[in-house]
Amino acid sequence: MYRFISMQVTAAILVLALLPAGEAAERVVSLGEAIALSLEGNHELRAAGNGLAAKHEDVGIARSLLLPRLSFEERFMRTANPTYAFMAKLNQERFTQQDFAIDSLNSPRPVNDFQTAVLFEQAVFVPKAFIGLDMAREDFRARGEEYDRKREETVYAVFRAYCGVQTSRVYVTVAEKAVEDAAEHRRIAEVRYDSGLGLYSDSLRADVALTEAEERLVTARKNLEVARRGLGLLLGLAESVDVKEDRPSLAVRDLEYYYQASQARKDLLSVEARYRNAENSLKLANAGYLPMVGVGGSYQLNDHRRPFGSEGDSWQVTAFLRWELFDGTKREHERRKARSVIAEAGEYREGLRKYISFQVYESYLAVEEARKGLELARKASQSAEEGRRLVRARYENSLSTIVDLLDVQTALDAARANVAAKEGAYLTAVANLGFQSGTIMKDLDREMTGGIR
Repeated sequence: MYRFISMQVTAAILVLALLPAGEAAERVVSLGEAIALSLEGNHELRAAGNGLAAKHEDVGIARSLLLPRLSFEERFMRTANPTYAFMAKLNQERFTQQDFAIDSLNSPRPVNDFQTAVLFEQAVFVPKAFIGLDMAREDFRARGEEYDRKREETVYAVFRAYCGVQTSRVYVTVAEKAVEDAAEHRRIAEVRYDSGLGLYSDSLRADVALTEAEERLVTARKNLEVARRGLGLLLGLAESVDVKEDRPSLAVRDLEYYYQASQARKDLLSVEARYRNAENSLKLANAGYLPMVGVGGSYQLNDHRRPFGSEGDSWQVTAFLRWELFDGTKREHERRKARSVIAEAGEYREGLRKYISFQVYESYLAVEEARKGLELARKASQSAEEGRRLVRARYENSLSTIVDLLDVQTALDAARANVAAKEGAYLTAVANLGFQSGTIMKDLDREMTGGIR
């Protein structure tokens, strides 16, 4: 029964091993290549880039309010209104002495008028438009900092996924070694049984242990394929991506370095830009008390028979000052609102600064924890190796039971897996420290040839 189950599990391992191998071999990337691919192909990052481009257009929209406006207009009018009829004939330069007759003035015949005009207007002094342009620029700057933070977030996610694939591969190696050891234990148990020195139950227990080890290998292989596909997803690909075996190496600096670097973290710079914009909102409210000054002009053609005709032509140049004297206390409410917005933005800014300091401190302690955990895991693995060696020797000499041997093997398998997990956890903790302090791009760029910019 146990041998049959073992054969089934072994067959499943072979299927999983053969099927994804072709996909994994299609693309093997280094960490630098994976990061470069993600910065170009990650869909979430590309969406953020399009949002940034859209925000940049807001700057152009705000600037357009300061540029001249030129428009063309064609209009038709038919009227018997005395004033408009009189004006239409004057504009068409068809006015005659007979049009001064009282009957013609009071009851004019219907007149057609095709009006062709080119209109021009230029703002000269528009405080709100100037401030609006500054606000659009600050908003774009804030969005740009958010986009850079998104790039850092993507790089950090790729680093974690890359290390995750490497860790999953080590798990597979550990699981394969566990299967190998379990097979050797079964062989020893069978040899002892065949020689009359062991029990048949020992062989059955060794069979069960081998089957369980093979099941863990199936799971480890599955997790490796999921990790590869997850990395491909971060790179904007639909297929799995394999990684090179070399583990990344990241240096750890003193805590003060990360504290200072975190003051320039991209999301903090974004919040500061939004705080400046909150101050601009007060300037915008104050600008509502100022007048608007502009100039304009037009050139006009008039004809009573056809569009775009030119029986008469005229031009005019204008200058205007528009000053809103009372708006129902709207401006007063806008000023009070702006002051509240400034206070709100200031609280968010100060809160984020303190939270970033906390994140850096927590991440730095996590690195120390992960480093010590890795050292202890390696020592535990060495002890487990030695313990397994001693118990195996005792079992072969009938001084220990199969249960003892299987227990120490289970402890060894767990210790090996724990080393792989701690190695990945340490690298991830160092990368997280760089991410929380805003130095991750610099740290990785320093470690990789060619850079990631």
